[in-house]
Amino acid sequence: MINFVLRAVIFVISAAVGLIVADLVLPGFHIEWSNWWGFVLAVVIFAVLQSVLTPWAATVARRNAPALLGGIGIVSTFVALVIVVLIPGAGLTIGAPWWTWIVAPMVVWIVTALATWFLPALFIKKKVEERRQG
Repeated sequence: MINFVLRAVIFVISAAVGLIVADLVLPGFHIEWSNWWGFVLAVVIFAVLQSVLTPWAATVARRNAPALLGGIGIVSTFVALVIVVLIPGAGLTIGAPWWTWIVAPMVVWIVTALATWFLPALFIKKKVEERRQG
């Protein structure tokens, strides 16, 4: 149970990092920082959608179009971003330039994947050091 909670927390943190990086590097990607609750809502909704859409899309692609399996992560990231942007009060907007809609899913997907890979290593390293000292 602790592993599940830890993995869920890591996934939510990695989703937040992905959205923040996109906000920093893309001109049309905007997080409404004055409404912190909207950002939290956007992160949670995005993380839940990603965790549901990715396995579902992979199953559909495996059955109907196996050649698309490689792009499932980016496609599910795009769909999750579209849904979060459409939710009023979620604190996330994507606008002009038009190419932000194409680049944003790639940036968020790459950063989220890297954060999901690096964050557990940081937590594990910290726990090992705590045990050695304590």
